[in-house]
Amino acid sequence: MKIAIGADHAGYELKERIKQRLAQEGNEVHDKGTHSTDSVDYPDFARLVGEEVARKDADFGVLVCGSGIGMSIAANKVLGVRAAHVTNAYEAQMAREHNDANVVTLGARVLDERTAIQAVEKFLNTPFAGGRHERRVQKIMEIEQQEQAHHA
Repeated sequence: MKIAIGADHAGYELKERIKQRLAQEGNEVHDKGTHSTDSVDYPDFARLVGEEVARKDADFGVLVCGSGIGMSIAANKVLGVRAAHVTNAYEAQMAREHNDANVVTLGARVLDERTAIQAVEKFLNTPFAGGRHERRVQKIMEIEQQEQAHHA
């Protein structure tokens, strides 16, 4: 599986641990940065990961900032991204199963490493359920398309 991963300074250390775990499990991990704890702006990394997922150069994206909220907001501005901010494995499962999310965002100042890794693994290993959820995801995508056309 190809996974794009990114973080700001607050999420750097947790990103590194998640990246290591994903690579150990045989995934191809594309690290979009940051590469230190020096202060940076999270939207830059949300965009890099989001664009890679939207282009289908990665199957999924993982983003980490202090709370996970800013990354989620920024990533969701990229057309084709459905980013879900999660705080546990159940939310990660529902994000995939019901919402066909393709990017997961986590808060390094909110989650311990074990919970974060469990959430990422659940996210990556849960298939989209389709069925009645397909119609709902399609409606989300229609909103995106209508907004894009409206602003063109």
